Amino acid sequence: MTLDFEPVDSLTGPGEAESNLDLLARLFPDAVVDGTVDIDALRDLLGEDVAPHTAEAFGLRWPGMAEARRLSTLPATGTLLPKPDESVGWDTTRNLVIEGDNLEVLRLLRRGYTNKVDVIYIDPPYNTGNDFVYDDKRTTSQIEHETAAGQRDDEGVLQAGEGSDRAQDRKAGASKHTAWLSMMYPRLLVAHHLLKETGVIIVAIDDTEHARLKLLMDRVFGAENFAANVVWQGSGRNDARFTSAGIDYMLIYAKSKTTLIQRDARWTEEKVGGVEVAAAARKFWDESGHNPAAATEALQNWWKSAPQDIARGLGGSRGYKEIDESGRVFARGDLSSPNPRENLMYDLPHPVTGLPARRHSSGWRYSRETMAQKIAEGRILFGEDETVSPRYKRFLDELEDQPIRPVFERDRAAAGLKLRRLLGSDAFEYPKDHTVLAKWINAVSESNADAVVLDFFAGSGSTGHAIMDLNAADGGNRRYILAQLDESVDKDGYNTIADITRERLRRAGQQISSAQTPDAAVVDTGFRSYRLASSNVRAWDGTPDQLDLLGAVDNLVTGRTTNDLLVETILRLGVDLTTPLETRDIAGSTLYNLAGTLFAYFGTDITVERANEVAKALVAWRDEDPGDADTTVVVRDTGFVDSAAKLNFAAALEQAGFTTVRSI
Repeated sequence: MTLDFEPVDSLTGPGEAESNLDLLARLFPDAVVDGTVDIDALRDLLGEDVAPHTAEAFGLRWPGMAEARRLSTLPATGTLLPKPDESVGWDTTRNLVIEGDNLEVLRLLRRGYTNKVDVIYIDPPYNTGNDFVYDDKRTTSQIEHETAAGQRDDEGVLQAGEGSDRAQDRKAGASKHTAWLSMMYPRLLVAHHLLKETGVIIVAIDDTEHARLKLLMDRVFGAENFAANVVWQGSGRNDARFTSAGIDYMLIYAKSKTTLIQRDARWTEEKVGGVEVAAAARKFWDESGHNPAAATEALQNWWKSAPQDIARGLGGSRGYKEIDESGRVFARGDLSSPNPRENLMYDLPHPVTGLPARRHSSGWRYSRETMAQKIAEGRILFGEDETVSPRYKRFLDELEDQPIRPVFERDRAAAGLKLRRLLGSDAFEYPKDHTVLAKWINAVSESNADAVVLDFFAGSGSTGHAIMDLNAADGGNRRYILAQLDESVDKDGYNTIADITRERLRRAGQQISSAQTPDAAVVDTGFRSYRLASSNVRAWDGTPDQLDLLGAVDNLVTGRTTNDLLVETILRLGVDLTTPLETRDIAGSTLYNLAGTLFAYFGTDITVERANEVAKALVAWRDEDPGDADTTVVVRDTGFVDSAAKLNFAAALEQAGFTTVRSI
């Protein structure tokens, strides 16, 4: 029996360099020798498709790219400190708001949330040329960029000056593009791990980096998984030189588009304008005395007289301009087959002339049997004679949804006005419209009421607001995870943007709750607040203070609570932060139970007697509801007064069948 419990901070997780090496060793053991990769052996094992190291390849590259990639493989070194006092509904909510640099936050979440996220929406900082506030040693100055790009020699002398063919502004611009790409790259790499195989990522961007972001997304997610380039036309500028501008984009990629196609995924939205057209048709139907011809004429005149902006806003309902003898609005649809097949090339007799109706070159959409059934149902509209191709009768009231449109107009000023009214101040400029986010998140998740949604550039919290709105609308249980840097704003009483994020969510949650009817499903309008901090475990730095052996007996940071230790344990072991938790007071400290799969006890001064008491409590609690999963126990490494107490504790757990004991 060993007294050394493996520390939780020594474990590795998916996507980290050591785990990647272990995975490679399992796949190709001959290529990994003594913990290092034999590149030549790996190339031989992979065959002829492997390009030599010096081979040219298509794709986006920039100075500093390798270092940015390496950052994604580093294990997290920090932790999250729980802040119940700034949270809402801590004990019941499953939503998370995390303040701190999002690269480290993503690395912390990677162990517990790999392949767990349904949708990622991010609105990263646009590259306006200003310095980035993210500090993960990956932004480059212009001089650093010029050196990495080979424009400066070993002594730092610029080799591309006035006489070169590279303009000064182009050099400066390249440096800024490099900094932005190196900021985005590691974050997208970690985000890729978090998405489910059916997951989707939406990235908002403007013209400045759209082209480079597209190539970067192709690299991280695969060009074959590109799904859509959405164009959002906001309010333009009347004094613009070339176009009115005002365009933002959303690049959308699937984790695996093949998987979505195999599942027959459909991204839809409510048919625009259907309610308005149906109301107008009912009015004309009644006014005409239920005369189909007169009602149709009135409806078509209504369409012609509608202002252009209103007609355009009615979207996919614009084809519905006729009313039949039953008063139903319909449109004439195409009957041609999208895929020519021999069994679809039959003759279809005209009901009056008896001659074959004009057939599409690709054949009919339906088989002969289905077509006969459609004719019997009155769904096939023949022309005056056989020279006119028949059309399909498609009713407005049957089509509640339509494929979501990738181009739309929405004035972004409205979102700013709504947020000012909600907060009572203009502390945050240019927020994203949460109703737009709700529509797109709902579409790409196919209205999944249990979707997990991540936004690691949270801003004012529009994504969280959108998720609460969706849940209020359909009674769903969607969850959000938001991360926002502690960027200073010092405006209207808010110290950081994260302060605005939390306040916006508090007020939006109250607004949504107050609008709910008594019989409506309960909506989770709360959130747990966390703040990024250094690990609870003190890192060895070689300072004189740490050379004091007696003072270094306790390896934990002074002032941290057992709740702080629990959160770091959860993160290191890859447990969901909102796993149901129960506590009991045992031997002067708290015993934590996370759904029976993890027990944690961080008490100090544990004697032999206390060790036995804690062990008995652990066994009894586990046996109250024994499960099939292996149960892990975590204790404070320096919590025992001597080796006898630790030995007694280990022996009692081993005898009771606990096989995994860790320490912090």
